[in-house]
Amino acid sequence: DTVARFGGDEFVVLLDDLGSVTDVTGIALKILEVLKPPFLVGEATLHVTASIGISLFPNDGEDSGTLLKNADTAMYRAKDLGRNNYQFYSADMSARAFERLTLENSLRHALEREQFVLYYQPQIDVRSGKIIGAEALLRWKHPEFGLVAPAEFVPLLEETGLIMAVGEWVLRRACSQLRRWHDAGHAGLRVALNLSSRQFNDRNLARVVERIVSECGVRPDCIELEITEGLIMQQTRTTMDILSALNQTGIRLGLDDFGTGYSSLSYLRRFPLDTLKIDRSFVLDIPADPDDMAITQAIIMMGRSLKLDLIAEGVETPEQRDFLMDQGCPVMQGHLFGHPMSAEDFDVLLARPIEQKGGQMPKRATRDARGAPGKVRR
Repeated sequence: DTVARFGGDEFVVLLDDLGSVTDVTGIALKILEVLKPPFLVGEATLHVTASIGISLFPNDGEDSGTLLKNADTAMYRAKDLGRNNYQFYSADMSARAFERLTLENSLRHALEREQFVLYYQPQIDVRSGKIIGAEALLRWKHPEFGLVAPAEFVPLLEETGLIMAVGEWVLRRACSQLRRWHDAGHAGLRVALNLSSRQFNDRNLARVVERIVSECGVRPDCIELEITEGLIMQQTRTTMDILSALNQTGIRLGLDDFGTGYSSLSYLRRFPLDTLKIDRSFVLDIPADPDDMAITQAIIMMGRSLKLDLIAEGVETPEQRDFLMDQGCPVMQGHLFGHPMSAEDFDVLLARPIEQKGGQMPKRATRDARGAPGKVRR
């Protein structure tokens, strides 16, 4: 058997004298198992996963080039299915790979052709019924495929490096829109944006943020950058330097999807965070699931003890709203208050009071983003 580095973070394992396909499955599972424990590099704790693609001779190719190509196709399928798994090559994967290549080629021109748009989902303070902010969510209006879900194209942005240019565009567009809302009389409104892993690890990030916020003429404390729990826990010393530099620009920092990862209280106390965002997975089954209710209560108590602002996402029912309100988390986001919508529809929403009883938004304000859930992630 042979193991070789193919390039970057890709490795090739050549197996011979296999008795059956079951043997390959066992080896793939062993590789995934070996990579499960965290790796200590200096003071940093790194969590590594693998996506494994498998091709078999002679069914999947009779030469090395074809076998490598098909294993690569299967590997990308494993990534698409959530990473940390393995996939055997099948002929229908080639068609999906062609679609992926077509999408990637289109993606390279999407920015210059102005095919990206931002949708905004309102964040509500239930005590007053007022909109206090919005989360800016990236959408791609493809001329052939229509509205492409972020889950389909954001990983491609990451892999190709296009996320850097698109990320700057998102920040500038959101800041410009926020300035228009402030000028229209909504002075306290905030906008939250998601940071990808490549953006977060860019050493120039703080300077880029400071420059764009200044050029757009908005208050830094009206911009909140959301960082995932897993991302900030991977490199503690580097993470602290990056967060400190961002904090010095005056912007707000939020920890997104809180509760799904492995943050410890000691780390949360060290990081200069402003907001904890309770993940929708805990809100979804409230009040039916007592475990999710207990976890949500604990997160709210932790956030309050650390003097952090709290926001619950994925609120869809009045029962969820009432529970969160009773527990001390009055700021919420979810379909109960409004789906992601265009800036124009958000203007309409700002001019109308939020309907608290039924939780339904005016029809015009919710009409064009129901089919496009999602956000920009790692």
